Amino acid sequence: MTFQWPELLWLLLLAPALVALYLWLLARRKKSAVTLPSLVIVKQALGRGPGWRRHVPPMLLLLALCLLLLAGARPTAKIRLPSQQETIILAIDVSGSMRATDVLPNRLIAAQEAAKAFIADLPRQVRVGVVSFAGTAAVVQAPTLSRDDVNAAIDRFQLQRGTAIGSGIVLSLATIFPDLPFDLSLITGQRAMPPPGGGDPAASTKKPDPVEPGSYNSAAIILLTDGQRTTGPDSMETAKLAADRGVKIYTVGIGTKGGEIIGFEGWSMRVRLDEDTLKAIANTTRADYYYAGTAEDLKQVYQGLSSRLVVETRETEITAFFALAGGLLMLLGAGLGLWWYGRIS
Repeated sequence: MTFQWPELLWLLLLAPALVALYLWLLARRKKSAVTLPSLVIVKQALGRGPGWRRHVPPMLLLLALCLLLLAGARPTAKIRLPSQQETIILAIDVSGSMRATDVLPNRLIAAQEAAKAFIADLPRQVRVGVVSFAGTAAVVQAPTLSRDDVNAAIDRFQLQRGTAIGSGIVLSLATIFPDLPFDLSLITGQRAMPPPGGGDPAASTKKPDPVEPGSYNSAAIILLTDGQRTTGPDSMETAKLAADRGVKIYTVGIGTKGGEIIGFEGWSMRVRLDEDTLKAIANTTRADYYYAGTAEDLKQVYQGLSSRLVVETRETEITAFFALAGGLLMLLGAGLGLWWYGRIS
């Protein structure tokens, strides 16, 4: 736990001073007591004394004061809170290598089933969009609250040649920020990509000021792929674009680490998983990389992502907790004092 105004903690030195004052007042009160010839008669007249109870209200009031002083120093702590993310973009590889059967029944079907199970576990207020990428990228479903539309979009995946991971990242960013142009000409020589909602891509080429990586809490990207980039923008350059906008990219690698040789329409190739790049993308954007070597692994990965995106741990000011606790103790101390003695202390 840390404090935004730690200078105010010096005021806690008032606590031992108040304890010393309280003890001094008790001693003074004892000395000023009237001397009577028979204590037995006095005890019988007064009945049983208050004993330890007389110290309870002052003790509670002192604790309340300490808590209120701590609240004034504005404490912060890392606690688990409901996530603020409102949009999740699923960027899924649909390159030809996704027909490999090392993940049963094949990589694409396993990815589709796991993605749909992940969507079912998300809170209903979270919008989900779907971007597919192979040689190029496409928005197959704009962010929506309709789970049926998202599932239908996932079922429509068609395998294509090429693996443009960078294109999938850039188009996911353009979907999250529809009012910002994303100019690919600086990397690939292509013309600027317009936002999915339309608009002039040349309206502005000025980059927005970078923010702290991972600081954008309203959206996140989940990137699933089984291979290496073969075309399109550089994966790490586009990851840097996401980091500059504070967007986290959680990467999921599907397939066996040794790869597999697949054939299609007279050609064959070995498909390998580029874990180093996927880890670097996640690290650059302050997210995490997950490996899924089987269909069951992939389901567990998505379950973990679902729980992580619903609840997150973040640095939060907890002044209100200390202030509330201090106020309740103050009310309790005052209430007990009035109930037992007709005065606070």
